[in-house]
Formats: sequence, C-alpha cells, structure tokens
Amino acid sequence: MPHETQTHEFKSSWRDDWLKWICGFANAQGGVLEVGKNDDGEVIGVSNARRLLEDIPSKLIATMAIVAEVDLKWDGPHAYIAIKVQPYPNPISYHGKYYIRIGASNHELTGSALQEFLLRKQGRTWDGVPLPGIQVDDLSRAALNDFRRMAVARKRLTQADVDVTDASLVDSLHLTGGEYLTRAAALLFYEDPERWFTGCYVKVGSFRSGADLVYQDEVHGPLMTLTDKVIDLLYTKYLAAVITYEGIYRRETFPVPDDAAREAILNALVHTDYSAGVPIQIKVLPDRIIISNAGRLPDDWTVDRLVGEHPSVPHNPDVARAIFRSGQVEAWGRGITQMLQACAEANVPTPEFTVAGTTFSLTFRFSEAYLKRRYADEGTSVTDASVVVTDVTNDARSDVTTGRVSNAQRLILDQMVTHPTVTAAELVDIVGITHRRVQANIKALKDAGLVTRVGATKNGRWVVHAEVTRG
Repeated sequence: MPHETQTHEFKSSWRDDWLKWICGFANAQGGVLEVGKNDDGEVIGVSNARRLLEDIPSKLIATMAIVAEVDLKWDGPHAYIAIKVQPYPNPISYHGKYYIRIGASNHELTGSALQEFLLRKQGRTWDGVPLPGIQVDDLSRAALNDFRRMAVARKRLTQADVDVTDASLVDSLHLTGGEYLTRAAALLFYEDPERWFTGCYVKVGSFRSGADLVYQDEVHGPLMTLTDKVIDLLYTKYLAAVITYEGIYRRETFPVPDDAAREAILNALVHTDYSAGVPIQIKVLPDRIIISNAGRLPDDWTVDRLVGEHPSVPHNPDVARAIFRSGQVEAWGRGITQMLQACAEANVPTPEFTVAGTTFSLTFRFSEAYLKRRYADEGTSVTDASVVVTDVTNDARSDVTTGRVSNAQRLILDQMVTHPTVTAAELVDIVGITHRRVQANIKALKDAGLVTRVGATKNGRWVVHAEVTRG
C-alpha cells in the first residue's frame, strides 16, 4: 500500500492551503502532491478535476512564481490530480512565508532555521558568513600556533604549509569572506568567541540524578583547542577510573574510552547550531554521560542512517574543514563508526543517539562490570568486611584486608585523589550527606590507614595511600 514520504503527499480534495505543501516540495527535494486520494493512497476521486487543471497552475504562478506539472489521471471511474514539483535552486515563499518538506511533514521555517535555509540556497553556510569587526591580528596567536603544531604532527600539512603569516594561513583555510574574516574564523581562533556568539562554550555538570546537580564547570575559548580542555576536565575531575593490576603494572579503566568521548565532543563542536545561543552540555551521572547540543539531523536523515555508512554533512563545514586539517579527526563521515568501534573494543554499551526538537543528544552508558567495580555496596562500613587494597604509592599490589568501603566513602576517596584540598563542607554537597556523616566517614578512612591529612585544616591537603577496588 502506498504511503506518504519525503516526496509524496495525498489529499482527498483541493484546498488553496495545499499550496504550502507545494512550496515545501519546491524548497526541498521536489515531490508529488496527489489530490483525490485518501491518507492510505487509495483513489477516491475529485469532482472538479478539469477545473483544477486550469486553476492550480495559475495559482502556482501567481503566488510563488513556479511552474509544476499538473496532470489529470484516472483509476477506473475516479479522476484525480497529480502535481509534480521540481526542487528549486532559489528559495520559494508562499505569501511571504517559507516552508520545507522534512520526512512526511511540511514545516514553516522561522528564526535560525530560516536563516540557515536562505544561506544554503545561496551556496553559503552559517559559519561562512563574513563577520565585520574582527581582523587577523585579533585572533589568538596561541590557538593558531596550536593548529600549526597539530597539523604538522599529524601530517595533514607540511612545515612549509604552516610557515606562513597568520593571514596567509587563515586564508588557506578558507576562513575569509572578501575583506572580512568569517564566523568560522572567530569560532576557531578568537580568544573569546562568546563576544560574538552567545553560548559558544561547553558546560559540564555532575549529577546524582537527572536534575540533582552536585557541581559544574564551564570550558571556554577557541574551538580549535576546546576539545583537549574538555577531555582533560572529564578524565581528571568527573570520571573515576577503576584500578586493576596485571602483574606489577597498574591499569586504569574509565567508563568511556577517551577516543570515543573525544569523537563525540568533536562532533558536537562541528554540528552545533551556534545561532541558538545554547552551550554544549555534558551531564555526568552515576551510570552514564549525556552530551547534548543544539542541532538536528540533515533533512530526511534518521538515527539508523547516522550509525550506518553516511556522507559527511557537518552543520558548520568551514569549522569542520579546519579541525580536520588540524588532524583531530581521521575522516569526516567515519566518526560515528570509529566511536562505535572504540566502545565495542572496550566492552562498553553501544552509544545511544536521540533527536528531540532542535536538540541532539548522545548517551554513553557505563558497563555493568565497571559499575560493580566502581561502586561499593551501599550501607557497609570500612571495618566490617574484607577488600583488596592497591597501593598507589609504589604501584604494587597489597594484601591488606581492612574492610569494604561504602558508596559515600568511595566518593570521598575519589574527591581526595582528584582534589587533595577538598574540604569537608565541599564534600557535603558532592557526596550528598550531612556534615556529621562526612566527618564520621573521614575518621573511618583515617582509622583504616587509607588517608592522611597533611597540614592545617584550612590550608592542608589529603594524601590517599590506597585506591580501593572490589576484590
């Protein structure tokens, strides 16, 4: 049975309002609107078919200045009209409004979506628009030199290619538009791109549950150097490694392979709709990470197509080109595949992709094996059961059996390792227990010989003598 698609629409009778649908076809891939069929594609006929043959072409020309094939067709005794519309290279409006066919639906374009559509019809993209008020001398010399270093080290450019003036380098990356630099140049290399584009940064937060924020950070600066900063923050403050040993060699296992996380962050940077003014957001929960950005899939794309073989269609192609030249990605169009492979090799669950309105999200869920090793049983104490403790001072395995840490004690140990100057008051907010219970847990850890306080209460620091794992 036929059904409505990206290029096919059925209407039981004619109404002038259907001109919006024809406008949508013209602004997308073209299509056919058939009048005299029900929603299931069955011919029910129209009584005024011959008059429509004359009226519809005239209305198309009068309202949108377009020409379409309008044919009278028969199915037994029933007549119906087929209106075939070609895709138009220029934007088409109906009564001053722009519509586009996406999937099996017709959408009116407004705001940033309309701006992007009009630019693409002109052969341009949002990040390729010239930006008055910024010159090459305004760009970050450090960010430009980081690009030079990465591009040569990863053999994307030769030393001769980068041993040029900043102006020549920026021009070679196609980041100029006439006498001006483009938006992409500001995003990539300006020290504070938020001066031009609100929300051009990454927000990272640790959550106990979906909306229960524990602490957060913001990462700012040129896009060219942003990925390394975010990865460093995630893997030093937000993600805890499970420590194991192979002989005398210590091994750290994180819940998400850093190659997969890096690819996800790079994808967010090149696909974000920066005109929306919403930062990229990374939520770290006890059992998963969610990376979200303003944006959507290309027209007529599905998540299934995204995780399969697909061409590279970056929302910001000029940004993508420069990041590719820096060597931070292997090849556009293969990032998702490489991300899936990295997770499979690390025995991490397959990432999940969702699109809700104008927000695209990627979720990395932690494996059961990681969670079992990462979190001790809730409610037990340091002194009532045996564990294996690995000495982090000399990287040798210890046979000390002092007790199993509780979930709260495990979180306290993690914070002491990553932030040696953390205070009891700060631990109250991070762990989510009372100040009295924090003090009691710290005393238990001290008594077990797992931590020592060096210096005064105010300006001292914690020394963690052992990393506790499930034995």
